Amino acid sequence: MNTKVIKQEQENITKQSLLSTLATYKPALWLIPFALFFYLFQIAPMVWVFINSFIYEEEWSIENYQEIFDSAFILQSFHNSLWISFWSSLVGLILAGLLVSSLRHLNSRIKEAMIAFTNMSSNFAGVPLAFAFIIILGTNGAVTLLLQKWGLIEDFNLYSSWGLLTLYIYFQIPLGALLLYPAFDALKKDAYEAAALLGASPFQYWVKIGFPILSPALLGTFIILFANAIGAYASVYALTSGNYNMVTIRIASLVSGDLFLEPNLAAAISVLLMLLLAFITAINQWLIARSYHGK
Repeated sequence: MNTKVIKQEQENITKQSLLSTLATYKPALWLIPFALFFYLFQIAPMVWVFINSFIYEEEWSIENYQEIFDSAFILQSFHNSLWISFWSSLVGLILAGLLVSSLRHLNSRIKEAMIAFTNMSSNFAGVPLAFAFIIILGTNGAVTLLLQKWGLIEDFNLYSSWGLLTLYIYFQIPLGALLLYPAFDALKKDAYEAAALLGASPFQYWVKIGFPILSPALLGTFIILFANAIGAYASVYALTSGNYNMVTIRIASLVSGDLFLEPNLAAAISVLLMLLLAFITAINQWLIARSYHGK
């Protein structure tokens, strides 16, 4: 009888230990689907791109990278992408900051409506956005013809670099506003009133208090906007039919072009693009760390 009781107690202890082990590792088990999804759609394609960037005519070589740096056409695509991404991110960040700052002074009902509209417009991109811009600001667009009639513009070209910059700025503003909106909660009204009582002007308040508090959020938002712009493809392709030289257009043409298929060269361009974004992100993190420590 004692033997049966002891055996039963041992089985209960074993079950409790097993249940305790499962409870400990249960959160990790829930991560398995996400880890599998992340590997299949993030890690595996990056590894494939990196490996194939060193394959040239079925041999290991750095010829693909050499061809990139010897090609003025490919280097021009990097220049165009960096130019549009930088200025659209900077202007979009400034306009988004002004928008969020203005929202803080509105009543709650209007504020909620504006946030809902901003959230909706942040998803308005790609081919529909390009089509809308063609209707509004194209060669025979409604706004273009109206401004020409009033003599405000003469030869605005939506399909040029400045036209593309206008398109990019448009879809950067809603995203920037959504990212900056929580950060502005750190600006307390009491701090502004205290600064005003001490004789500080609004300009001095923003230079000494506002911008230092918001600097980590501003830097982080800028890098996200930059990555969003430099990786954009559908809008610029739909607007220019792939005739404007940008990095994403070059990669797509090398992978699915009608005349030249060079997936390994496209992989090398993609690797350089990833390294560029990683470098910019590292600088951004360094600047954020300095801003947090007040150095």
